[in-house]
Amino acid sequence: MYKIAVIHGDGVGPEIIREGMKVLEVAGDRCNLKFEFIPYDFGGDRYLATGEILPDSAIEEMRQCDAIYLGAVGHPGVAPGILEKGLLLKLRFSLDQYINLRPIKLYQGVETPIKGKGPKDIDFVVVRENTECLYCGVGGFLKKGTMDEVATQEAIYTRKGTERCIRYAFELASKRPRKKLTLCDKSNVLTYGHDLWQRTFKEVAKDYPTVECDHAYVDAACMWMVKNPEWFDVIVTCNLFGDIITDLGAMVQGGMGVAAGGNINPVGTSMFEPIHGSAPKYTGKNEINPIATILAGSMMLDFLKEEKAARLVEDATIKVLSEGYLKDLAAGKMGMSTSDVGDLVVKLMGNGDGK
Repeated sequence: MYKIAVIHGDGVGPEIIREGMKVLEVAGDRCNLKFEFIPYDFGGDRYLATGEILPDSAIEEMRQCDAIYLGAVGHPGVAPGILEKGLLLKLRFSLDQYINLRPIKLYQGVETPIKGKGPKDIDFVVVRENTECLYCGVGGFLKKGTMDEVATQEAIYTRKGTERCIRYAFELASKRPRKKLTLCDKSNVLTYGHDLWQRTFKEVAKDYPTVECDHAYVDAACMWMVKNPEWFDVIVTCNLFGDIITDLGAMVQGGMGVAAGGNINPVGTSMFEPIHGSAPKYTGKNEINPIATILAGSMMLDFLKEEKAARLVEDATIKVLSEGYLKDLAAGKMGMSTSDVGDLVVKLMGNGDGK
């Protein structure tokens, strides 16, 4: 029995999470697993009604869960940054989810905008440090609103935070067939923090002699992700750069509709979600693509060490993508509804024995 905290969120969040839970429950039946889904209504509507975003008591409740399943956050009636900081970042920091894990994988049947590249060329993972860098919120204003205004925003890097992220990436790379890890930074300009990253990377590398080490400045990495994505296997980078290049990665793998991610605490409560937004204009229309959310559920099963169930979900999703069931991945253009896609994934899981 797994206790899963479910944050439906805003916009299309409830619709995509509905399908994700549907798929998880059937995968559980096939693999002798049970899920207790614990719903939370945190998001824009609750904030506008009560002024509350995420109370500390809820964080303590979620800490006792095995994982968190998140729909989408973002409300047109709430100023940008309020929900992101008060909900997403608060969860990441409070639960020490220090790894943001983003598979960049092109599935058969999904088109990439990169000419001449296919699934064999695009299959890598970005490991993004998730609790430091410029996201710590250290800074302030002097003489705000005047012509003499000064604004500061400090990037914070610690040896502990840097090393545990890099070590996680080395562990991941050591278990993949290619065993290659690329450090992505801007150490030629960001002298102090990224010097720490460079030195830590080289020291940790000594513990992983089978992993091939590589380096790319972030601007060059953006070029190579488009020109030669096959060069990459695992990329490790800081919070800010990881935030940027994973959106580029989503486009490389065919769009936000197939992009899932995890906020990982390897020994605590982790959170899994599609990386797309709340798409408010599609709210309630049953037209949004739930594939990314379903794949996030597969990632969650992997984290829970339920590999058979994880593969069952991913393999059925791959069939949906590769066998021409969907006309398009975009909302309203799939040729079927949100709930139809969830039903199809369930159908293609069969009896859990490939039939």
